[in-house]
Amino acid sequence: MNKYILIITLLSASAFSQQLDGKKVFETYCWGCHHQTAVAFGPPFKTIAQKRTKAEIMAYIISPKSMYKKFGYKRSAMTQLNLNDAELDAISDYILSYKGKK
Repeated sequence: MNKYILIITLLSASAFSQQLDGKKVFETYCWGCHHQTAVAFGPPFKTIAQKRTKAEIMAYIISPKSMYKKFGYKRSAMTQLNLNDAELDAISDYILSYKGKK
């Protein structure tokens, strides 16, 4: 019985360690143009989180050129990022974590 508990514990730890950290995705792809709460080249995550749903954030990251008019922007300066599903999920959750922060 203890052998099964050890296997389950190891599998759980492995799955947890494979989860992506949204902050790490931010530092890899976004920090050059965005800051969490201050205006940089692009809007801060705080502003994005207050205005957008997770689906909208993901759609804009996937294809900024097809979404900018829907968001009311005159142009899109954002680079299209080729994130995998896990990175996309992690960064959108990280952005939304700034909703309501001062």
